[in-house]
Amino acid sequence: MTRSVILVLHPSRPEAHDWAAKVVRDLNSRMIDVFTASEIAIDGAKRKTEQELKNSVRDSELVLVLGGDGTILRGTEIAHGSDVPVLGVNLGHVGFLAQIQRPSIESLVDAIDKKLYKTERRMTLSYKIERKGVLVGEGWALNEVAIERNTESMIELFVQIDHRPLSRWGCDGVICATPTGSTAYAFSAGGPVVWPDVEALVLLPLAAHALFSDPMVVSPESEIAIDVESDTGVISADGLRKFQLNSGDRVLMTSEKTFVSLALLEDVSFTDRLVAKFKLPVDGWRGE
Repeated sequence: MTRSVILVLHPSRPEAHDWAAKVVRDLNSRMIDVFTASEIAIDGAKRKTEQELKNSVRDSELVLVLGGDGTILRGTEIAHGSDVPVLGVNLGHVGFLAQIQRPSIESLVDAIDKKLYKTERRMTLSYKIERKGVLVGEGWALNEVAIERNTESMIELFVQIDHRPLSRWGCDGVICATPTGSTAYAFSAGGPVVWPDVEALVLLPLAAHALFSDPMVVSPESEIAIDVESDTGVISADGLRKFQLNSGDRVLMTSEKTFVSLALLEDVSFTDRLVAKFKLPVDGWRGE
């Protein structure tokens, strides 16, 4: 039976191209085909469009990503809806979705060949956009869905949870994040860090002009409804999928019933990853 891997790499990072050339060569030598949508020609890799990769992803055993978290999110776009794991090698900066330590090319190829990796199931978030009662958009996110202003003025949002009103906020926007996304945009905005195996959603207003604007942790079974009461706004899922919002639009969000599987070469706890990524002073700030 033919084995295959899908390769996703950062489009403009030379190091990713160098890694890709060597990884493809070594995988081919072990009779593993490599498919990619990269516009950069890679000897030995077979090119397909991203849509073709999405349609045939179940025929591959792994999505291998060379790049930072943004590139890994592109890899999860391809894997979404399947059980195919995404293995990220961080060639970027913080890289919370990737390995702690960058493996050697030899150890990476050996791990892929012998399937020496563990997988983690990560919950995702679904959203729908209704306009005058008609569905005009829908999608999903691994990290977060953000509703934000796209003018100099604040955006006016009416937030409801489980069909009950919560608050009206004049704000820069609202983030709804998964546990995976709690260390991304939501963390930068002051939200809590949520361990990835905790099933919950983080709801976080951005610079809200309100008496109550603290981050909230919501049940994944809850439905969050946000009505847009400003002239315009924009919704963004993982910073990749964007849609313009009009006054009167309603956004409905809840946890999705599908998951994304992330692959890791080392069996490292999330606590250790948190310490490594943020370089936390485990010895104490006094050096004790």
